Amino acid sequence: MKGKVVLITGSSSGIGRETAYRFAQAGAKLVLSYNRGKTRGEQAERRCRKLGAEDILFLHLDVTDDRSISDSVKRVLKKYGRVDFFINNAGTGVFVLFKEHTMKDIERQIRTNLEGLIKLTRAFLPHIKKGIINIASAAGKTAYAEMSVYCGTKFGVLGFTQALAKEHPRLRICCVNPDMTATRLTGYEGRPPSEVAEVIFKVASGEIKVAHGGDVDVWKIMK
Repeated sequence: MKGKVVLITGSSSGIGRETAYRFAQAGAKLVLSYNRGKTRGEQAERRCRKLGAEDILFLHLDVTDDRSISDSVKRVLKKYGRVDFFINNAGTGVFVLFKEHTMKDIERQIRTNLEGLIKLTRAFLPHIKKGIINIASAAGKTAYAEMSVYCGTKFGVLGFTQALAKEHPRLRICCVNPDMTATRLTGYEGRPPSEVAEVIFKVASGEIKVAHGGDVDVWKIMK
């Protein structure tokens, strides 16, 4: 992974941050993005430099905003001219009964987890050289009460990934499915995000084999 350009969305905390650390240790060139957590993102950037990242582009990216997406493409291409591995990690969730969801709750999850992921992939697709890893979820394979909208978005990510892979057989395209992971979304309960990051890294490097357009379940790897 040394010298490879790796773009990780939502890299200011949680799974995204730990994934950035793992690729930094391998000497990658990183594109790190944040939306609201600028301070956390800056801290992650400094840590990545200490861990050995060859170079870093740190940028603001709101995946629900078309202009922000367009601007991020321009900045990445200006600095690196390409993306080798593209990791769609940014996500959000509201875990209450569906009848308790507000319209804003529904819109934010769909626009961040699914629409934003799809739009961002479309914007960067011509410039991706090696592969795309979409972070889906165990909730994209099994439905859970109080996660109805979140499940809908993650089921959608799996379907989008499978179809995209059929159109681009030369790219390594797949999903990684975390189970409950200790991030802000879960109140920091669950699996250490560093374990999910390790699976993501091994999928990108080819150490973990995944069917084209397929998905890998973190809980089956990190038993």
